[in-house]
Amino acid sequence: MSDATSPLAQPFPAMPPIGGVTLRVARAGYKDWGRCDLTFAELAEGTAVAGVFTRNVCCSSEVELGRDNIKQGRARALVVNAGNSNAFTGYRGREAVEAIMAQVAGALGCAQDQVFVSSTGVIGVPLPKDKAQGGIKAALLASPCTWEDAANTIGTTDTFAKGATARAIVDGKTVTLCAIIKGSGMIAPDMATMLGYIFTDCEVAPAFLQDLLSAANQQTFSCITVDSDTSTSDTVLAFATGAAGNALLDSFDSSGADAFAAALHDVCRQLAHLVVRDGEGAQKFIAVAVSGAVSDDSARKVGLAVANSPLVKTAIAGEDANWGRVVMAVGKAGEPADRDQLSIGFGGNWCAREGQPLADYDEAPVAAHLKGREISIEIDLGMGEGRATVWTCDLTHGYISINADYRS
Repeated sequence: MSDATSPLAQPFPAMPPIGGVTLRVARAGYKDWGRCDLTFAELAEGTAVAGVFTRNVCCSSEVELGRDNIKQGRARALVVNAGNSNAFTGYRGREAVEAIMAQVAGALGCAQDQVFVSSTGVIGVPLPKDKAQGGIKAALLASPCTWEDAANTIGTTDTFAKGATARAIVDGKTVTLCAIIKGSGMIAPDMATMLGYIFTDCEVAPAFLQDLLSAANQQTFSCITVDSDTSTSDTVLAFATGAAGNALLDSFDSSGADAFAAALHDVCRQLAHLVVRDGEGAQKFIAVAVSGAVSDDSARKVGLAVANSPLVKTAIAGEDANWGRVVMAVGKAGEPADRDQLSIGFGGNWCAREGQPLADYDEAPVAAHLKGREISIEIDLGMGEGRATVWTCDLTHGYISINADYRS
């Protein structure tokens, strides 16, 4: 975790325990930074699991094994290593992950494919097996810790711990969701986060949980970007222990399924926003709202073209109301757009409407809006009913400073 906290940081929320989840942290020493760097979550027998993973073809062994393990739908443990991504490490990296899985499975008396492992940090350095073994041994003996402890431990260049919680009424019972995430750089929507973990005491069938998580991901994690770079390790996992005692949710016909789906979406949205707020060097949180597209998917792609534009992001950093850069980014998106139908605004103040600068355009309220921390860009393509919102941050000298010496 970085010493300098983002000006967009949010306080860590009060998060209750989740039945069937025990959190512990330990120090494996993957990086010489004098803090815990291994998070261990023990899960009750029968816990359902679902996940979404990076589409980066140079992904880590953790991602490859996670994709395989998710197919059987059950989990007993989660191990998250910080300081070493173990990506691009060949057979040695895979052996290290398999050794972690075997060690935890032996300690808990479960199948090896019910142990999920994630790693984050420097690419190209195999995870040391001896440090991994020592870290797991220490975690198994450690006292239970808080959500905030676990969130701090999984961070790398993060400047604040990130957590979210929500509740829903399912089958007459209150179910709780608690989640933590890490992410600050190498954030792009494919699938668009670093490492995130959602825990709930709701009883949910694995296949239905997967459907709900995939849908929530499409409108949250896949709608954020910090720097357009997709990590080799991106993972979001959802674990449902069933400790709340509700009747099984296995489809939207189940009592309370809509409420649970809304709570899951809310938690994912909260987490996604927190990642953007901690974007490396970020000073401003930017929402790009696109309407009038030919489809929702087209609107999302246009929004991402704007959100990923270095020229747009640096203009926002400089508090420059240069709406021409937004026009440029819309035009390069490769989606249906008509220059003569396009409207652009900032903070609810239109600069151009239907392809023309407004005759009475007053830049003063736009300039005032851009001096704030929360920025909105409005784009109306004037071509259909499609709409989407994408979230990003500005691009500052801080981003260069962090990434120029990341390995040190």
